Amino acid sequence: MIKDISFSSCEDSSFVKTQRMNYTQKGIKKAWDMVEVHDSVAILIYHKDKHSFVLVKQFRPPVYLKNNEGYTYELCAGIVDKDCSLVQIAKEEIDEECGFNMPLEKIDKITSFYTAVGFAGANQTLYYCEVDDTMQEHEGGGIHVEDIEVVYLDVEDAKDFILDETKAKTPGIMYAMMWWFENIF
Repeated sequence: MIKDISFSSCEDSSFVKTQRMNYTQKGIKKAWDMVEVHDSVAILIYHKDKHSFVLVKQFRPPVYLKNNEGYTYELCAGIVDKDCSLVQIAKEEIDEECGFNMPLEKIDKITSFYTAVGFAGANQTLYYCEVDDTMQEHEGGGIHVEDIEVVYLDVEDAKDFILDETKAKTPGIMYAMMWWFENIF
C-alpha cells in the first residue's frame, strides 16, 4: 500500500535534468521545456517451459497520479547508467529483475527507438531472449529498494492483454509482443 505521499522540488537528481531549449524555426522564435534522462534497455523474455512472457509489475508514481493505482506491467528493463555494452546491461537486468542467468550470446537485439519524444527523447534498445526453468537462479524482484513483481503472461492471453486498457502498460511491451507474434510465433 502506498501512503504518506508528499511532493517537493527536484533540484539535484541523478536521473533527470530539466531545461528549456530556445531556438528559431522558420523565422519564429520558440522555446521547448524538456527533461534529459538516461537511455534504456528493455527485454522481451519468453519462457519456453511456461509458454509465457516474463513481465515485471511495479509501482510508478507518475502513473499513480493518473489512475490512483500506479502499478504498471512492463518489460524487464533498466537505464543505461554504467560504462558497459547495452547487451551487458540487458543481461544484468534479466538477472536482477527476473532471476534468470542469460548468456550474452542468447540475447538478440530487436531494434531501438525514441521514447517520450515530446519531453525527453530517450533512446531505448529492445532485446529478445528465451529462458527455461534451468536458467532460473533466484526469484528476481530487483535490487536495493526496488519492489518488482515477476509476472508470467500466458501467450494465449497476450493479444487480449495488449489491448486491455484496464492494465497500465508501456507502448514498448505492446510493440514487443506484436513483434513476437509476427516474427517468432
